[in-house]
Amino acid sequence: MSWLFGSALRSTMVAPDRALPGRDDYPYTVPTTHTVLGTPLAGPWPDGTAVMYLALGCFWGAEKEMWQTPGVVATAAGYQGGYTPFPTYEEVCTGQTGHTETVLVAYDPTVLSHEALLTKFFELHDPTQGFRQGNDVGTQYRSAVFTTTDEQAEVARRLRDAYQPRLTEAGFGEITTELRPADEAGRFYYAEGYHQQYLEKNPNGYCPVHSTGVACRVG
Repeated sequence: MSWLFGSALRSTMVAPDRALPGRDDYPYTVPTTHTVLGTPLAGPWPDGTAVMYLALGCFWGAEKEMWQTPGVVATAAGYQGGYTPFPTYEEVCTGQTGHTETVLVAYDPTVLSHEALLTKFFELHDPTQGFRQGNDVGTQYRSAVFTTTDEQAEVARRLRDAYQPRLTEAGFGEITTELRPADEAGRFYYAEGYHQQYLEKNPNGYCPVHSTGVACRVG
């Protein structure tokens, strides 16, 4: 999607004091129901549901991959990891919010383990590209995992560390995936309604896949 705002992209993170000011609430209406799964976009979800926030490039294709995964209760496209409160898509694409395009994944960990979800995350994209995924260039396309439990964080670190030697052997560089607790990364801001389940509404829409082809398996 970066071609839409190519002239405004930034290849370095904006400083907090230079970020766009944002606003106090959403300037658009956020849908309440998942178009595909029929579940609440923002909960409440069944007891025991886990939540993780994953950034792996353009959130259109990433969200579709996640909602198609058995055990996933709900997904949503949004913005996280930056400084600007309640940003718009256009603002995020300037590189001046610090946010990355992120997918909220609510899932049943008795069906889809933390390890299985994070394995899929690492295998779906190239986690070594820094502020880009393929032709999508900018800080909003950086790879990130924002966890909500210590167990998720431990699994993410373990998989990252085990995956690095395999990527190195295959000729890839160092993993640049940002690993942070979600409460440190900041609030997840839901994207505009047209972004939610975008590829269900636009089956022929832009859907990049930037997998390295290197398996991420542990144990």
